[in-house]
Order: sequence, then structure tokens, then C-alpha cells
Amino acid sequence: MLSNKERQLLDALEPQAAAEGVEIITVEVVGSKKSPTIRVYIDTDHGVSFDELSEAQAWINDIMDEIDPFPGAYMLEVSSPGIDRPLRTAAHFMRFAGEQAVVKTNGPLDGRSSFTGTIVSADDDGVRLNVDGEDVTIPLNVIKRAHLKGTVGFGS
Repeated sequence: MLSNKERQLLDALEPQAAAEGVEIITVEVVGSKKSPTIRVYIDTDHGVSFDELSEAQAWINDIMDEIDPFPGAYMLEVSSPGIDRPLRTAAHFMRFAGEQAVVKTNGPLDGRSSFTGTIVSADDDGVRLNVDGEDVTIPLNVIKRAHLKGTVGFGS
């Protein structure tokens, strides 16, 4: 799921995150190679306030300055997971069992590399989605990216 660089950044951030009572949902490196953007998605048991984002931005920035992941210029974005919450671990998928998810794989799996369905279950081996009435098991090690399929209710 994570590139080597993203895994390196996640590993560098997780000890401080645990000390701060924050979960690093995922890390993404996007944009140009000369000036990439590092996106760090965080959460807590009670959600993420603006103050918590600001505090996390400070300590994450300090760690990034220390490890200097991209000598030269890069942008750092710290965010809550939002409505299309990224899913990275089996625990993330299990937490949202019954919800709709979009899963992209590294290559074709039974002729397709994009799946949208209801999360049925997950463990260290894979995720089971109900896609169009059929259960599909996707090994965790072939998932490129996954996120909840956010829906917005506009009341009655």
C-alpha cells in the first residue's frame, strides 16, 4: 500500500504520534519529484480539532526537518481523514465493516484493479468486500490505495 518512502515517513512519525495520542491514518507523497507534497492524515478517538491539527503540524514538521526526506523543497499538509477516509490496515477496514469502500490494486485481480463494495471483513491476509452481490477477497499486499466511499446526507 505504501511506497518505501511513505513507509519510512510513517515509521518516523508513529512513535511521536503514539506519545501525542494521535493515530497516523496514512502518509502520501504526491506531486513532482523536485517539490513533492507530503500529506499526513491523522485522527484521535474523539476526532480532530483545528488546535490538534495545528499541534500535530508542529511536531510533524520538526520530525520532517530532522529526517529531511526530500533535500530541497517539499510541502507538508496535515489533515483529518475526511469523508473519503483512507484505509490502510486490516483494523481500518474492520472498524468500518458495513460501509462502502473503494479499493485499487497494484494490478488486475480476476480481470479488474478497481473494486467498490461493502466491507464484509478483514484480517492480516486480506479484505473481503461485497461487490455487486458477490464476495471478493483482496489480499492486503496487493492493495495500492483504499478509502471509504463518502456519502453526504442532506436531511429529510
